Amino acid sequence: MSRTAYVTSGRYAPPAARRELVAVSADGARLHVEEHGDEGAPAVVLAHGWTCSTAFWAAQIRELARDHRVIAYDQRGHGRSPAASRYATEALADDLVAVLGATLAPGEKAVVAGHSMGGMTIMAAAGRPEFAEHTAAALLCSTGSARLVAESLVVPLRPGRVRTRITGAVLGARAPLGPVTPLARRVLKYATMGPGSAPDKVEACARIVHACPTGVRHAWSAVLAGLDLEANLAALTVPTAVIGGKDDRLTPIVHARGLAAALPHCVGLTELTGMGHMTPIEAPEAVTGAIRELTVHLTHVTDELKETTP
Repeated sequence: MSRTAYVTSGRYAPPAARRELVAVSADGARLHVEEHGDEGAPAVVLAHGWTCSTAFWAAQIRELARDHRVIAYDQRGHGRSPAASRYATEALADDLVAVLGATLAPGEKAVVAGHSMGGMTIMAAAGRPEFAEHTAAALLCSTGSARLVAESLVVPLRPGRVRTRITGAVLGARAPLGPVTPLARRVLKYATMGPGSAPDKVEACARIVHACPTGVRHAWSAVLAGLDLEANLAALTVPTAVIGGKDDRLTPIVHARGLAAALPHCVGLTELTGMGHMTPIEAPEAVTGAIRELTVHLTHVTDELKETTP
């Protein structure tokens, strides 16, 4: 996907990477990876959500790259990562550990942050030795582990089978999204953002979401509809923060609260009043701040390694 599809100015314009590379996943899928910031700085890895791309993290990359090495990648089929033959939560985990292995030295650890499907990626990878080797702390941002369609509030009906069926049909629609029009912006804002979201934030999100190929969007929607990663939460033992928008219709705040209660080592739950699902763009300072707070765990692990290395 050409970067010209995204906004080209302002804080949500994707910054140029210091280095670009391709990570190869277990099934041969090729993943576009970007590195920003100084090579020797503490590492942060960013995993975006459904229908998004590395461009979604523009505000975090721009701020964190001042004193971190920021690694961001396009999930398979998104952004500049080609479509693949396999879409599953196991593939999400495969892709993340491939990126970690391609960008971090043996034993080197990072703060790993995931938004929406990116958070599900972290949950899917929990328990894998490669994830444990490279992860000092994690951020689960605007995400959930199960019952995504049943608990979504996008369709304004009472909870139940009818709402769940209609929600699944809406989120899994095969129809192309088409160009970014005023109507498209209003629909996207209603479904994914808080009511007070500024026009530049809505525009940035709309450009990113509409750039996702229709077939990829549909394929991942089927995976998310059947998502159940609750058993994985016990394996996510690194210090983990949770953040969510209180006006999130896609993954309502009940998901964030459930994650915080179930995680073995939750280091904080942040509920953002007035924010929807697109928190890294809607509330960039809060999300960047949550990542920065987690870097204290990365610093602690790094210092311990220095003390034990001859």
